[in-house]
Amino acid sequence: MSAPHTDVEQVEAANTTYYEAMERGDFEELSSLWLTPADLGVDEEYHDPADAGVISCVHPGWPVLTGRGEVLRSYALIMANTDYIQFFLTDVHVSVTGDTALVTCTENILSGGPAPEGGEELGPLVGQLVVATNVFHRTPSGWKLWSHHASPVLAENDEGEGDDTPT
Repeated sequence: MSAPHTDVEQVEAANTTYYEAMERGDFEELSSLWLTPADLGVDEEYHDPADAGVISCVHPGWPVLTGRGEVLRSYALIMANTDYIQFFLTDVHVSVTGDTALVTCTENILSGGPAPEGGEELGPLVGQLVVATNVFHRTPSGWKLWSHHASPVLAENDEGEGDDTPT
């Protein structure tokens, strides 16, 4: 077993690699970062989704996706429909217990879609603030994603609407 500080550094590196693969649109690398049944010692010919260790993912506003097929299809769809995406991570916290690691962070996302009417440039850039929890599992080949859960952060209203403070 690694020293605790080494585990944290390795998990931080795996987490960074995940976001960098998303930014580059590198589906092959992204796929390799997720747990496989073989990583868990499960027979790949038969893998019941009820088995422990099934991967899961929740993108902001999406239902829970379970299993490699659903999860990886979602990333393929996102990558096919996103011309530009960049993540600025803040509030990153890593906790490691045994062979499981938990990373919480804020994803400050800048993304852009296709140019309108076939132009050469990207469409308008959009910013989004999302909080995420990434769960990693230690495998012989390094830390792999077990679960990703991301939820949008509601913007605060400058006008104080919804403020329960008496006036």
